[in-house]
Amino acid sequence: MYAVIKTGGKQYRVAEGQTLKVEKLEVGEGASVEFDTVLMLADGDQIQVGAPYVEGARVTATVEAQGRGPKIRIIKFRRRKHYFKRQGHRQSYTELRIDGISGLSAPAVLAAAPNQEG
Repeated sequence: MYAVIKTGGKQYRVAEGQTLKVEKLEVGEGASVEFDTVLMLADGDQIQVGAPYVEGARVTATVEAQGRGPKIRIIKFRRRKHYFKRQGHRQSYTELRIDGISGLSAPAVLAAAPNQEG
């Protein structure tokens, strides 16, 4: 069973027990986080696609750590113009462990192609 969630302007395919790094969330370590912006749920052949979100679907996760990624160096340079600029950036992230996925109901929409009569 897996789900596609949206957080931090990005979409992630998640399954139970998985750990992933997402954009920084203002939550302390060890806290529980619940995502209700579930775009898709899948369990074997049963697939539910939201419009835009699946109603009643929830993904719960626990915050493992808060951290910062590797330093990215930005260099701007124009030859013969006496212009040279250095800049650095470290993106903050939150590491999550997915605890549970809930909300797959019985009348699921199958991922098969729509019936074309004709």
